[in-house]
Amino acid sequence: MNSESGTLIVWSLIHHSLLPIRPFSLPLPFLMSDPIKHECGLAFIRLRKPFSYYQQQYGTVLWGLNKLYLLMEKQHNRGQDGAGVATVKLNVEPGYPFMNRIRSNAAQAIADIFQQIRNEINELEKYDPEIKNHPGLMKGHVGFLGELLLGHLRYGTQGKNKVEYCHPFINRHTIPSRNLAMAGNFNIVNSDELFALIGKEPHDNVRFSDLAAMIEMMHTFLSKEDEASPGKMDIKKVLKKLLPLLDGGFHVGGMTGNGIGFVFRDAHGIRPSYYYINDEVVVAASERAAIRTTFNVGENEVQELMPGQALIVNEKGEIEIAQIMEPKERKACSFERIYFSRGSDEKIYRERLALGYNLSEQVLHAIDHDLKNTIFSFIPNTAETAFYGMLKGMEDYLNKIKIERIMSWGKDYDAEKLSEMINRRIRIEKIAIKDVKMRTFISEDAGRNEMVQHVYDITYGTVRPGQDTLVVIDDSIVRGTTLKESIIRMLARLKPKRIVVVSSSPQIRYPDCYGIDMSKMGDFIAFNAAVELMKERNKTACLKELLDKCKDLQRNNQLHKENVVKQLYKQFTAEEISAKIAQLITPPGIDIPVDVIFQSIEDLHLSCPNNLGDWYFTGNYPTPGGNKVVNKAFMNYMEGKNVRGY
Repeated sequence: MNSESGTLIVWSLIHHSLLPIRPFSLPLPFLMSDPIKHECGLAFIRLRKPFSYYQQQYGTVLWGLNKLYLLMEKQHNRGQDGAGVATVKLNVEPGYPFMNRIRSNAAQAIADIFQQIRNEINELEKYDPEIKNHPGLMKGHVGFLGELLLGHLRYGTQGKNKVEYCHPFINRHTIPSRNLAMAGNFNIVNSDELFALIGKEPHDNVRFSDLAAMIEMMHTFLSKEDEASPGKMDIKKVLKKLLPLLDGGFHVGGMTGNGIGFVFRDAHGIRPSYYYINDEVVVAASERAAIRTTFNVGENEVQELMPGQALIVNEKGEIEIAQIMEPKERKACSFERIYFSRGSDEKIYRERLALGYNLSEQVLHAIDHDLKNTIFSFIPNTAETAFYGMLKGMEDYLNKIKIERIMSWGKDYDAEKLSEMINRRIRIEKIAIKDVKMRTFISEDAGRNEMVQHVYDITYGTVRPGQDTLVVIDDSIVRGTTLKESIIRMLARLKPKRIVVVSSSPQIRYPDCYGIDMSKMGDFIAFNAAVELMKERNKTACLKELLDKCKDLQRNNQLHKENVVKQLYKQFTAEEISAKIAQLITPPGIDIPVDVIFQSIEDLHLSCPNNLGDWYFTGNYPTPGGNKVVNKAFMNYMEGKNVRGY
């Protein structure tokens, strides 16, 4: 079977209502112990050949749509709230539609979208079974058969989960070149300022959408540029006006009605961006592995769009990589490597191994180097690779001990003694089992909490009660809720001597404003631990002092100048906060000692040397908007406001 036949089968599966292709994993919100909404996914394709070429070369005029479907499915981990597709047709006769869009917030949004597109094709084939062999007719009659294709996977950070919030957004105009479609993976913290700058009041449906502000701003600049140079619009000029005004992290794709395609990235490189170019196609996406798999290309063939750059394809298919903004200090998101991106990327895989390996010394110390009476496991599923890395660290230590012991014997050994030593192994078990997504009809809190306890299950008979220490690794600990209400209770049923929870990420202490829905201070178990320590040590007056400082900064329009919350954490060591977290996640009635170990900042950087964006852990935000968000979030907490920090 050739590759194209494979993609045709994909369409056939959708057509016959079979399950769509998915990454080999559970739905992302249910993988980590504390589900957080975060990253979106972007897919951009520009066909560089006429449709007749793909018909002749691959046997189908739908080659571009097939590839878009695969590119989106291979990034399905980046969006569970909805999806959208927009296309642009080149050289369309006046009066005929040239820009089309379809969006869905269905449970299987990607499949829903492409099923609708497939239905349109099926209807055509009913009346003319041979139409699929005529590229010109197919282009004229199939709405989404365009040369430019833009796909998006939504993981909501703002706004309700309504289809109106799904990307792409479109601004329409009677002049083709002033029609604009955009989609992206980003958060912008100054949306209100952008709307005010162009003197527009956002519609209620998009009031809380970052993209609404961005597309309105760009459309304003686009229209003015087109007025100044009709038919000769310079998209670089438009982008150079737009990007410096945006405070946030962003990876954005877009298309104009006359066939200009573009993808751009923020100056710090916060959000990931990759592209691939050959003589048939131009491709951009949020993940390298998705491009590699969809187009069957090597790692070095897929390039990273560097900070502040834009990939531009003009109406003729000519390509330019333009430096729109001067690159600033690279602060690529570290959470991409810890958790967000699919682990099939070879670099990400190695980095997650390193995250686990670099924790091994702390873990050995915590268990007093007693490997004989310790069982190692992981919380499914995203921590699995880090678990292998931690296991390698344990094995290296055990092998070192084996060599030292054998060397100390001299000639005082026999086959039985030697065999016992070399056959010692690290004890691993599949302790935690992720059950299928459990829905509950129970509305009462008590009943709901009871259901939460059973999200995970355990393998009975794996632990020697009262004798074995149980070490489990997770990718991160955000709120600690699932740990307390489900995982610790579950592990306690095995009656281990001790439970050690290991996080492959450092303590998450601060909100994010660059693509992840973490903006409330009270949601962070590390922050709650610090507050509890404040109370225990009669330092609560410090909280009021920090609040007053934030208010002073706000009155002087200086809330963006510094991260005030850093002063709270300076009161305690990381070990003190970890110990308090361990107390907070231990359910009432559980008398088994619980310890928590976090990755150090130093080892995070060592493991992920090219992704040093660590503001979640350090509070070192790359843009002024970050300081404003954390200070506002702290003020909201102190004033009892359960609202976002931006």
